[in-house]
Amino acid sequence: MEYLKKYEEWLSNPYFDGDTKKELEALKGNEKEIQERFFKDLEFGTGGLRGILGAGINRMNIYTIRRATQGLANYIIKQKGENKGVAIAYDSRRMSPEFAMETALCLSANNIKAYLFESLRPTPQLSFALRELGCIAGVVITASHNPADYNGYKVYWDDGAQVTSPKDVEIIHEVNSIKDFSDAKTISKEEAEEKGLLNIIGKEIDDKYIGKLKELVINPVDEKGKKLSIVYTPLNGTGNIPVRRILKEIGFENVSVVSEQEMPDSEFTTVGYPNPEDPKVYEMAKKLANKVDADIILATDPDADRLGIQVRDSKGEFVLFNGNMTGALIAEYVFSQKAGKGILPKNSALVKTIVSGNLADQIAKAYNAKLIEVLTGFKYIGEQIKQFEETGSHEFVFGYEESYGYLVGTHSRDKDAIVAAMILCEAAAYYKSQGISLYDQMNRIYEKYGYFKEETVSLTLEGIEGIEKIKTIMEDYRKNPPKSVGGYDILRWRDYLTDKVTDNTTDEVIPTYLPQSDVLYYEMNDDAWCAIRPSGTEPKIKFYFGVKGSSSEDASDKLNRLANDKAFKF
Repeated sequence: MEYLKKYEEWLSNPYFDGDTKKELEALKGNEKEIQERFFKDLEFGTGGLRGILGAGINRMNIYTIRRATQGLANYIIKQKGENKGVAIAYDSRRMSPEFAMETALCLSANNIKAYLFESLRPTPQLSFALRELGCIAGVVITASHNPADYNGYKVYWDDGAQVTSPKDVEIIHEVNSIKDFSDAKTISKEEAEEKGLLNIIGKEIDDKYIGKLKELVINPVDEKGKKLSIVYTPLNGTGNIPVRRILKEIGFENVSVVSEQEMPDSEFTTVGYPNPEDPKVYEMAKKLANKVDADIILATDPDADRLGIQVRDSKGEFVLFNGNMTGALIAEYVFSQKAGKGILPKNSALVKTIVSGNLADQIAKAYNAKLIEVLTGFKYIGEQIKQFEETGSHEFVFGYEESYGYLVGTHSRDKDAIVAAMILCEAAAYYKSQGISLYDQMNRIYEKYGYFKEETVSLTLEGIEGIEKIKTIMEDYRKNPPKSVGGYDILRWRDYLTDKVTDNTTDEVIPTYLPQSDVLYYEMNDDAWCAIRPSGTEPKIKFYFGVKGSSSEDASDKLNRLANDKAFKF
């Protein structure tokens, strides 16, 4: 069997180090684990790599990192961009510093300058840094919110966004063309430094990044706002220093940090799964918040590109806002305040992903902004910013995705939890000065636009069997599309893989006008919708549901019926 052959090759090849071979030797007799590690190459997808740490071709290790970087280097050289260099950042995960250095040394071995951050930094700062330095590309070592045994490798291009078509496909081709791991070049750190190819960066970029965020303040924090009580947890990741710094520098004086989750911890000991979408990660933060009588709780994921918030409800209890709610809060605040001050561009745009809620559409309409939908993945929002700048068609004001990713401004071309934390605290202070909380403001938004509610359900299917199961589920929905679910009629359904939108009332079929992607989307009556897609970063298939109700209770009832329809049970 091919996977056993590759396993034996790693054991015998002198290119692989002793620790790697020792780890593989311990697997002898465990054929299932050997198969999992060697049945395929760790896929270099449209965003890069993400996988479980360990030895083998289907794992994250220094050899798969080198191979990916060599493919990237080959592409950069073909684009004649080697003199521009590549910026590199990394988070607090296991092996992140080592993988970042391996990336830098492989680039250096190919005579491409590497600009490596001196210590861990947030993903949005990598996006900022590569544009600030005039680099052709960037790499960040992170697995975002995945469990501790994961890591990843994300590639960015010169516009500061993750690579999009056709460059993503072209880079993938270069990576896949490397059949022998020993073809990936590397040199010593000393040699790279002597040649001026390895450059360490830090404070200067930090200061410029924070300076750009300060320019985005709409309402300076007043004396009353300074006393807003904020509890923050970086979940042992990269957000600790920049979030605290920006809040302090714009005037907030009452910020408490969860001490157990303050410093980097690659094991994420206090939570295990460091995802700000998970209510369990807030347990320590809520205890501290109740102790200090906090108004708001903030949580950033390990690479600080995603932000979760909890606010006090009418009973004084903390409630977790989902990504659509937080996105609506930011959108309404930014658009209303800019409009009120006469500084909202006439050609303003709000960009969201196709699986994000429809409340954003109503907010954009209220402020005469262009609402643009893109595929799931913040790189497509970044791509829109680039197009706006090149064509002058619109001015980007705000973009978001329901999975807790937000961007105000264009300093970054990826979601940015640091700027989101800053804007939300500014908004909280502004509304507090008017005698209302963020919870009150959320209800005002619902009263103004309608009671929109959403839910995401994830089905985890790991391993080889899981991959096949997810494929089967998607194939079944394509072959047998439902006509009605949860009491709603499906009016139209979109298949982004086949580029078709089918109107069930007329049988008309038109293109989606978006790039190819394995996503199904169902439009229903009364503003209800559902979408289904395999996760691009985890072994999951995700179901997204959205409804609009006449009240909060009505929306909850409708959402419950839709999400629990037998059509979505496996």
